[in-house]
Amino acid sequence: MGLLRIMVPPKLQLLAVLAFGVAVLFLENQIQKLEESRGKLERAIARHEVREIEQRHTADGPRQDVTLDEEDDVVIIYNRVPKTASTSFTNIAYDLCAKNKYHVLHINTTKNNPVMSLQDQVRFVKNVTSWKEMKPGFYHGHVSYLDFAKFGVKKKPIYINVIRDPIERLVSYYYFLRFGDDYRPGLRRRKQGDKKTFDECVAAGGSDCAPEKLWLQIPFFCGHSSECWNVGSRWALEQAKYNLINEYFLVGVTEELEDFIMLLEAALPRFFRGATELYRTGKKSHLRKTTEKKLPTKETIAKLQQSEIWKMENEFYEFALEQFQFVRAHAVREKDGELYILAQNFFYEKIYPKSN
Repeated sequence: MGLLRIMVPPKLQLLAVLAFGVAVLFLENQIQKLEESRGKLERAIARHEVREIEQRHTADGPRQDVTLDEEDDVVIIYNRVPKTASTSFTNIAYDLCAKNKYHVLHINTTKNNPVMSLQDQVRFVKNVTSWKEMKPGFYHGHVSYLDFAKFGVKKKPIYINVIRDPIERLVSYYYFLRFGDDYRPGLRRRKQGDKKTFDECVAAGGSDCAPEKLWLQIPFFCGHSSECWNVGSRWALEQAKYNLINEYFLVGVTEELEDFIMLLEAALPRFFRGATELYRTGKKSHLRKTTEKKLPTKETIAKLQQSEIWKMENEFYEFALEQFQFVRAHAVREKDGELYILAQNFFYEKIYPKSN
């Protein structure tokens, strides 16, 4: 190699380096175009599938004639927060949908934008509430909470979600953008090629690991108001807490995902019958794992914990965890290290007037 460097004139060496750089840029541009084309193709296929389903269901009569049993007139929305084991949980819904006879639909927003335009909010609410052919339905996607009552809907969907320790979630997302995961290992990620560790990023004051990046779980639960996305807003935190208690059927935590699934199976068997066993034994239960992830040092964690943003996100996480553990404590009993769902603990008596 040294001999070659001596023999090749400096100008030719420079030209070779420039040519190599241009080739790399060209390849990256082509890869980006292929990814954009793949996204367009996926959306076109999805639209075609929707039209096929609607045509199949309307072939024998008008759509308004479709009547649903009360048990089937149900919609669940899982507005999944990124990097909270959402793919692992969603895979269970996909695996069970044929057996339990419900539909699963992915809400694919442009560039994963969690805030819908006002016109898209109207379209989405109309789709979810009136698309009888897709009921019972399980919708999932990276979308912030949307209040259906604001649009005059009487029967609102059932919201569920899972959240995670805020620093662990950010670390996972940081490495995911650089190295991807074992779900689609060949897919090029936005920050691919950046070898800087999370610790190094925090030490250098990088933007990808800044405390502002922790602000995600609060706005996802807060919703579509502008103040929800105002980083560090105390109003947003309180609104997120309010929605978690009043608008969500159940919110679990990543660290106790199996218990979350067990409670869902007990409370909503129409969708989740068989989910606990599938999670324990199925091949997809822990399918998506971020690669090359390195745990942050105590010093890095301590530095992030000095931020008011972390304190607020952690307050919300602790609030959700306490609520989940409260629900679980009143729904299960532990025996020999195993959790068991409680049988029905109420009954009716003193029923009047007496029947003859």
